[in-house]
Amino acid sequence: MTKSAPLRRVSGTTFHSASLREGMPFPLGATWDGLGVNFALFSAHASKVELCLFDEEGNETERVTLPEYTDEIWHGYLPDARPGQLYGYRVHGPYEPAAGHRFNPNKLLLDPYAKQIIGELNWHDALFGYTIGHADGDLSFDERDSAPYMPKSRVIDPAFTWGTHYWSGVPWDRTILYEAHVRGYTMRHPQVDELLRGTFAGFAQQPVVDYIRSLGVTSVELMPVHAFVDDKHLLDMGLRNYWGYNTIGFFAPHPRYMASSSVAEFKEMVAHLHDAGLEVILDVVYNHTAEGNHLGPTLSLRGIDNATYYRLADDRRYYVNDTGTGNTLDLSHPRVLQMVMDSLRYWATEMRVDGFRFDLATILGRESHGFDQGGGFLDACRQDPILGRVKLIAEPWDIGPGGYQAGKFSPGWAEWNDRFRDATRAFWRGDEGWLPDFATRLTGSADLFDQRGRRPNASINFVTAHDGFTLNDLVSYNQKHNEGNRENNHDGTDNNLSWNHGEEGYTDHAEILALRQRQMRNMLATVLLSQGTPMILAGDEFARTQGGNNNAYCQDNNVTWLDWPAAGEQRALTDFVRRLTRLRRDYPLLRRSRFMRGLVDEESGVREVTWLTPDGHQFTEARWHVPTERCLAMLLDGRAKPTGLQRPGVDTTLLLINGHFENVDFVLPNDAGKLEWRLLIGTAKEMPVIKEGHVSLLARSLALYRARPVKTH
Repeated sequence: MTKSAPLRRVSGTTFHSASLREGMPFPLGATWDGLGVNFALFSAHASKVELCLFDEEGNETERVTLPEYTDEIWHGYLPDARPGQLYGYRVHGPYEPAAGHRFNPNKLLLDPYAKQIIGELNWHDALFGYTIGHADGDLSFDERDSAPYMPKSRVIDPAFTWGTHYWSGVPWDRTILYEAHVRGYTMRHPQVDELLRGTFAGFAQQPVVDYIRSLGVTSVELMPVHAFVDDKHLLDMGLRNYWGYNTIGFFAPHPRYMASSSVAEFKEMVAHLHDAGLEVILDVVYNHTAEGNHLGPTLSLRGIDNATYYRLADDRRYYVNDTGTGNTLDLSHPRVLQMVMDSLRYWATEMRVDGFRFDLATILGRESHGFDQGGGFLDACRQDPILGRVKLIAEPWDIGPGGYQAGKFSPGWAEWNDRFRDATRAFWRGDEGWLPDFATRLTGSADLFDQRGRRPNASINFVTAHDGFTLNDLVSYNQKHNEGNRENNHDGTDNNLSWNHGEEGYTDHAEILALRQRQMRNMLATVLLSQGTPMILAGDEFARTQGGNNNAYCQDNNVTWLDWPAAGEQRALTDFVRRLTRLRRDYPLLRRSRFMRGLVDEESGVREVTWLTPDGHQFTEARWHVPTERCLAMLLDGRAKPTGLQRPGVDTTLLLINGHFENVDFVLPNDAGKLEWRLLIGTAKEMPVIKEGHVSLLARSLALYRARPVKTH
């Protein structure tokens, strides 16, 4: 069906098309030059584009047709427009869902390049391009005006005075990531003004910044801050999209996270974090948008050029759904690729962020034949003079065919390492047969990343993240408890590799609590003492809980907001994290820049890494594969040049690991009496004591030692 209904004029709307000049087809979006605003919008299949202007109350005051069409860009220049002007688009063209076209000029559309979005979406049937309840479904055509229910794009003044100090970021080998949520981090923070809680301004408050810095982390990885939409079904249940993986504006900060009316608030937050020596990494969602499947609303890209922006199925009425959210952006199209690249460069230059973590990044590397290391997006990032200098982190999977691509991204990319997560969880839970894989993860996952000159820092090592149990819940629950999501506990993974240690959830049993504390220390130590790039989840350093909810995407409440009043009860755990980050900083052997291949240094005759059994012998191939083996010692000898450090005075370290349910005696290497060992950190409450070259390690614990040469007289 092809239909283009006449527009219904809004009362009070005036038309002054004569004041609109030709303008330029670039840059895309709304650009203020001090005299007026240039508007430019890409659409390959539109027949006409109307620019709609609104006052602060949301009333449409003017509607003009963009006069020029150059290289598939519709553009015009308004000499009277200034920053603060609210606007949107109405795009004309064929309404032919079977052919992939869903133009409907009755629907106000957000500018994909809008630098600021004002207001929130008010769900109403008028937001849909088709008539809800019609017998023809999405093949029908809805003539109601959606503008009263839509947020509006806003013209901004990008001017901002940055400090004069030069910020060069943090080298990869010193990077420690800290995954946090802008809103949830400060909503219950007693030292943040109530009016600023949950905002960029709140996150920039000095007590917040000082605390993060005190942990010894280097890089704050913020969950999505791009403008996103609350799903209607969540709002109907009294819930809300908390995580933010439902983007509708790739250039605009999310309105709910702003305490002011200016995007400068985000820049001020970045400036404060940089001043404290902290990087800002953004979790970004370029794989899909909030417009959903063929039955979703028409908010932006769908109404601008559906057939270009989205990957369509063979039956072009429907969408390829490699994301599980209804639609998939088509980055194989040059204009869609340009939009994503422009967005990344905008945040890296204008907003000065230091890197990006890409949600479902496999999709971004998909070509028509499937995932490709040399795909257009991955190649574009690799050669880009701006993006080639920031941190790029992939979540290397999606739900499409061949979606799991861990270790398959090109040089220059780091990747979330779920193999590290699973091996660490399973080993400390006491599962049999995990020792060889656990040892591989400790040394940087060379089986995944040692290719094409990639380094151990390509492995982002984590045990917990926003998606799944918190660390406390990982040691407190055998099963998920997502009843609060109102999906009958069917959502969220069942493969948690968790263990409640004797009782489900809360307990006052002293022995269980002590073991849970030790297990949390074990996993935090594993993350921070392994080769690669560590990442910890905000709040894990003081044992935050979500009550067993492992999919808290819709819980914008005390379930997810960090419980700062209770954090003081876990000062010992927080201090333990600080000691770990300090050790990682002070001991270069714990953050090596090259993979360990078991090489022997010809000059010193020592091996860069040696795996020892508790009785002091090297592991044999047969012993590696004993299913019940749960103990090992990892000796890193600083004298071995293959480490890549190649300088004198580097310490030798010994990591003793007892994953057994009983205490185990370890023989410490002696090197013919030339070494003495000093304990650096341990996870047992009572530190192990060295007696006659032996140390008894408590069940389910680890300890890190440093060797010093024995002084001879």
